[in-house]
Amino acid sequence: MLAYATRRVLATIPVILIVALFVFSLLYIAPGDPAAIIAGDQATPDDVERIRASLGLDRPFVIRFVDWLWSVLQGDLGNSIFTNLPVSHMIQQRIEPTLSLMALTLTLSLSFAIPMGVIAAWKHGTWIDRLVMMTAVFGFSTPVFVIGYLLAFVFALKLDWLPVQGFTSISHGLLPFLRNLILPAVALGLVYMALIARITRATMLDVLSQDYVRTAKAKGVGQRGILFLHALKNAAVPIVTIVGIGFAALIGGAVVTESVFAIPGLGRLTVDAILRRDYPVIQGVVLLFSCVYVVVNLIVDLLYTLFDPRIRY
Repeated sequence: MLAYATRRVLATIPVILIVALFVFSLLYIAPGDPAAIIAGDQATPDDVERIRASLGLDRPFVIRFVDWLWSVLQGDLGNSIFTNLPVSHMIQQRIEPTLSLMALTLTLSLSFAIPMGVIAAWKHGTWIDRLVMMTAVFGFSTPVFVIGYLLAFVFALKLDWLPVQGFTSISHGLLPFLRNLILPAVALGLVYMALIARITRATMLDVLSQDYVRTAKAKGVGQRGILFLHALKNAAVPIVTIVGIGFAALIGGAVVTESVFAIPGLGRLTVDAILRRDYPVIQGVVLLFSCVYVVVNLIVDLLYTLFDPRIRY
């Protein structure tokens, strides 16, 4: 177990380095001259050269990357071009809404999607199965912003049950916190929920056809015990895998959802930075999201050993 965990942790180091190289290269991959774009149409050539020098674009790529990576390892993500504030400070100010949204979305998705998939597999071929699959197809095929606008129109504008935008910290109370986040979490969670429910159903159908399940039935094990103790545990590896893979969609959907519901999180910060070509902020947020995704998949790899002991070796 320890040897497997060590190998997986060491394997993430080159992945993070490659991610860091790609994030740093955004400044060069983006179309146009960053210095000229930042300077504006009225800038003189001297202004452009001055901005290029301030960004370090006049230095060799490798030297700039090594200097930038060393600063990142020390917690310095640079300063915003437009606000001149440290990027790490700007991220710290915006991280609570994004973490809250993603945590609530993940909780709702797993709480509903896994039981939905299990019940659909158990009632395979019935109206319950078809209803679950129709819901999953709707959630998976409808864009997040469409679902968000529909929910806001019905529950915020028409029924006036929930606020249409904004964020309230959990320090101000659990109820105001949930009132502001429930609509965005549902809008973002429907896609994630649909993905998990479909994979759970497909995996459970395969597991329920195995010999040991029929043996458990012959021994008189109850339906609940067969579904949740025997079948679901053996179907956990594909489900955990899709949870980890779908986390990328959760991160991308958070950017859109925060824009729809005017949540002042990292998604809004990213959109604003892209519109203003604030490259240090873009690099910092993308690097943070990428590292979180790598860590989540590392956790998924380690969770495999809990459900399938053979993976430890």
